[in-house]
Amino acid sequence: MNYEQALNFIHSLDKFGSRPGLDRVQKLFDAVPDVLDQSFIHVAGTNGKGSVCAVLSSALRQAGYKTGLFISPYITDFRERIQIDNEMISGGELIEAVEHFKPILERLNSDGVIITEFELLTVMSFWIFKRHSCDVIVCEVGMGGLLDSTNLIPSPLCSVITRVDLDHTAVLGDTIEEIAAQKAGIIKQGSVTVTAAQRREAYAVIEATARKKNNKLYRGEDTELTVTETGADGTRLIYRGTDMLLPLVGAHQIDNLRCALAAVEALNAERDFSITPGNIRDGLIEIKHPARFERLRQAPDTVLDGAHNPNGLSSFAEAVRSFYPDGEKTLIIGMLADKDSTSLYLLKGLFDRIIATDIDNPRALPAEELAERLIGTAPCIEVINSPQKAYDKALTYGGDIFICGSLYLASELRPYIINNKAAPQTKAAE
Repeated sequence: MNYEQALNFIHSLDKFGSRPGLDRVQKLFDAVPDVLDQSFIHVAGTNGKGSVCAVLSSALRQAGYKTGLFISPYITDFRERIQIDNEMISGGELIEAVEHFKPILERLNSDGVIITEFELLTVMSFWIFKRHSCDVIVCEVGMGGLLDSTNLIPSPLCSVITRVDLDHTAVLGDTIEEIAAQKAGIIKQGSVTVTAAQRREAYAVIEATARKKNNKLYRGEDTELTVTETGADGTRLIYRGTDMLLPLVGAHQIDNLRCALAAVEALNAERDFSITPGNIRDGLIEIKHPARFERLRQAPDTVLDGAHNPNGLSSFAEAVRSFYPDGEKTLIIGMLADKDSTSLYLLKGLFDRIIATDIDNPRALPAEELAERLIGTAPCIEVINSPQKAYDKALTYGGDIFICGSLYLASELRPYIINNKAAPQTKAAE
């Protein structure tokens, strides 16, 4: 089996879709039961999971802990989803893992147990981390929490819940309380819970669940830090007497950082970890977190963001308003049909034109339908079905270009933009 064949096998399972529930993945875990006997930090939430995981993984590595990182989705390389000490696993390791699990899946399939792509990835990543003898694994939930395939983790070092907002409403519920209950489903008996700043309704659910499960609760909003400078390249701040730079843009990233720092404080106080402010500072420097208000080019600027739900779009809009108040601006947007597009009004008045485009995903919202929902948000609404052609057209307008709506769109456009010679490339993108 070569690398392409391994990827094709994994992606062949995507046709089974996302099906919340633990019965199937439990049977897959039963084939490799020892992989659950590891130390996990389990991270759920609607927005900010990736940023919090990036901060925690980098800080842990700087503190000398061998760290596994399981995230989703990827932006440019599938192996981004499974990392060790912030480095993607090799192609050979992915091939070896697929060859190990392929006969197991075939046996389960013959018994009528159909494993999905994300279920395989979850178990396979844990198996790889076990083989590498990782000290700690930072594990991002795929969807929700309670019924997510990662939720067979027995008792994590701590359960982290980032900002809760409306998303995946068809699966998780259409109220903040219902969604918060799904996220809080990762809280295990007698462990430790960390939460980002939340709406009152979400916090009430998280706090009640933590109390019921006898968890000590740490709150990101209680983390003391001082912001000294903000800009389009990040935020400079002081935490526990140490000056550091957070290379993630926007006020919402400060909330994410507070959540991650609260998790560090919980690990130090409750789990006997030794992570210093210096470790955190050095970890922040090395963070690479694509498609989070990421400036890929300058003159004109091209900014890529994965905002796709109300809270994400609100944060994206605020960052555009704060760091790009003047000049001509074009937005390229593509969304999935199961996302809450009622928040598109948040984009009103920010852009001279908006180009609706398609995403190469069976769940995509057709660009024409998206354009109809965008009417009134900008003076000019265009439809260009090809994302690459949409970017080429946006370049002809001469102003700054912004891209948001889905990480699937980011995944398609990011390598194209970086390799496109029509605009100069920044050092950060190289």
